[in-house]
Formats: sequence, C-alpha cells, structure tokens
Amino acid sequence: MALDHEAIYKAYAETVVSIDDSAGAFDADGNSVTLDNTKVAAARTSLDAAAAAILYQTQRTGAAGTTDTIYASIGDQLDMQYKDAVNGTTTWKDHVAAVKAKYPKPS
Repeated sequence: MALDHEAIYKAYAETVVSIDDSAGAFDADGNSVTLDNTKVAAARTSLDAAAAAILYQTQRTGAAGTTDTIYASIGDQLDMQYKDAVNGTTTWKDHVAAVKAKYPKPS
C-alpha cells in the first residue's frame, strides 16, 4: 500500500524526514514514527483545498491555460466600469458574473 507522502510530511513536518511505502515513516534518527490516519487525512484535506484554490485562481486569470471566460485585464475592467457608468450598462458586472459562474469558488 502506497503512503500519502505529501500529506504525511505536512502532518508531521517537525518529525518525519523519510518515508518508505513498505516500512513506514521515520524521524531523523531512523526511529519509526507512528502515523495517525486522522492527522494524515486532515493534512490531505488541507493540501487539496490549497490546490483547489490555486487552480481556481489560475483558471479565472487564464494562467492555467484557460482561454475562454477569464477576467479581462484590470485596465479593460476599469474601462468597462467607466463605460457602464456613462452608458448605464452592466458590461463589467456581466463579465465578472460570467467568470464566477464558469469557475465557482471552491468550498
């Protein structure tokens, strides 16, 4: 059974220095570290949430390779807001709503 190395290192950042899938986790002196599955699962949840937040942010800006429904540049958004104020339109609000609908904030 493969261990979740990333989550173990996060959960035991001050203790675990090496992990062997068949032998377990070890401290700097080579002593076995007893792993608490609840603690490792909580670390995995935290890592997954952080990854989702990063993906969400990069999707909305196009940094994730998305090319449709991404935020326009700040300058373009300010221009939309100015034109909306002058013309009584909702171009900027519609633009932001479309991006938020396409890439909802992770829970």
